[in-house]
Amino acid sequence: MVLGASEPTVEEIVARHFDAEIEFLAELVRTPSDNPPGDCGAHAACAARLLEPLGFEVERHPVPEDLCRANGMISATNLIVRHRFGEGGPQDGPGGGPVIALNAHGDVVAPGDGWTSDPYGAEIKDGRMYGRGVAVSKSDFATYAFALLALRESKLPLAGAVELHFTHDEEVGGALGPKWLLEQGLSKPDLVISAGFSYSVVTAHSGCLHLEVELRGKSAHAARPATGCDALAAATEALRAIYGLRDRLSEVHSGIDGIGCPSVTVGLIAGGINTNVVPDKVTFRLDRRIIPEESPDAAEAELRESIERAVGDLDGISVSIRRVMLVSPLAPIAGVEEAVATLRRIATEVFGTEVGVGGVPIYTDARLYMEAGIPTVIYGAGPRSLLEANGHRADERLSLEDLKKATIVVARALAELMTA
Repeated sequence: MVLGASEPTVEEIVARHFDAEIEFLAELVRTPSDNPPGDCGAHAACAARLLEPLGFEVERHPVPEDLCRANGMISATNLIVRHRFGEGGPQDGPGGGPVIALNAHGDVVAPGDGWTSDPYGAEIKDGRMYGRGVAVSKSDFATYAFALLALRESKLPLAGAVELHFTHDEEVGGALGPKWLLEQGLSKPDLVISAGFSYSVVTAHSGCLHLEVELRGKSAHAARPATGCDALAAATEALRAIYGLRDRLSEVHSGIDGIGCPSVTVGLIAGGINTNVVPDKVTFRLDRRIIPEESPDAAEAELRESIERAVGDLDGISVSIRRVMLVSPLAPIAGVEEAVATLRRIATEVFGTEVGVGGVPIYTDARLYMEAGIPTVIYGAGPRSLLEANGHRADERLSLEDLKKATIVVARALAELMTA
C-alpha cells in the first residue's frame, strides 16, 4: 500500500473531516431513540440524512410494523451502505476481495435520573461529548462512516467491499436488526466488525436471560391481613432466593479475560392495589448474565427451580414464570484471527498502549452474525470499559480523541484486510 508523495494518508483524511465527524455524532445524540418504547424510525431517518451528503448511497429497509409490535417496538428501519473498491462503483457485483460489514446500533436505553447535562444535548466538556448513546453505540455510526469515507478518499489499491449495517433494536435482542437483514438475504458479508470499545479487541461476550415472574395471592383489608394471601410477602421469599443465588454466582469466574462472573439482577418490580390493601399480585423482571462456559438452559432451569421452591409451600400463592428474552453467550470462533491480529497491532500503535484481546460481560449484536456462521470481531470507539463510558448510566460520555483514533484504526485495518 504505497501512496504517491501527493496522496494524503488515512490519518490526514480522518483529521481533515474530524469536525464533521463530531457534528455527525452530535446530531445522532440529539435525536432520541430510547428503546423501549422503541420508536426509532426518526433516528434512522436522521442517520440516512447525515450519510448521504458524505456521498454514500443509503438503502432504507423498514421492518414491518406488525413485526416491530411483536418484538415490543414501534418502528425500526435498518440502513445499509455499500461501497466496492477496485473496478466499478459501489453497487457492482462481488468481484475480488472480501465483503466486510461494520455494524452498530442506534437504539439506546432511556436516560434515567442523575444527569448533570442534557442527555440529548451532545454537550462537549473537557474533550468529551456527553449524551445518551454517545458511546453505546452511536459513536460507531460515526467511527465506521468516517473510516469508510477516509478509505474512499485515500486512493489506496484495495479489493473488496465495505458495508455499513446501522440497525435499531439491539436493546431488545437484535432480532429486527442484523438477524432480520441476514434472513432477508440483504447481506452476505465475509467478516463483520461490530461496535465496541477502543482499548480491547473483543471476541467473546456474556449471554443474557430475561424472565418475568408473577406472584398471585388474594387481596384483603390491611386491618385484617390474615384474611388475604400476601403476594408481596411471597415476592420477598422469591427475591431472597434470587439474591442468594447471586451471591453464589459471584464465586464463579469465566476463563475468558474481561467476562468476569455470571450475575442476576432484578430490574423491574410492580404490584399492589393501594396502601391499605394486602397485595394480590406482584410482578418483577430479572436479568441473568450467562458466561460462555455456562449452559443457558441450565441457568434458566436453576432460576426457575429456586423461585418455585421458595414460594411453593406458601398458602394461597401461585407463581408463573415467563421467558422474555434469551441471548446466548458468545465464545471465540475460528476465522477472525487475521482481523483480530490486525486490529490489535494497529490499535496498539495508534493509541500508544498495549491493546489486548478478551471478552465483555454484556451481550451484543455480534452474536447474530456469529450464529449465521460469519466471523465477527468487536471493536469501535470508546474507553476501556462500559463503566468508564457510563454506559446505561447518567452522564454517558465519549472522549473525542478516542473517537478520532478508533476511526483511524478501523480505516487502516480495513485497508490491510482489503489490500489488492
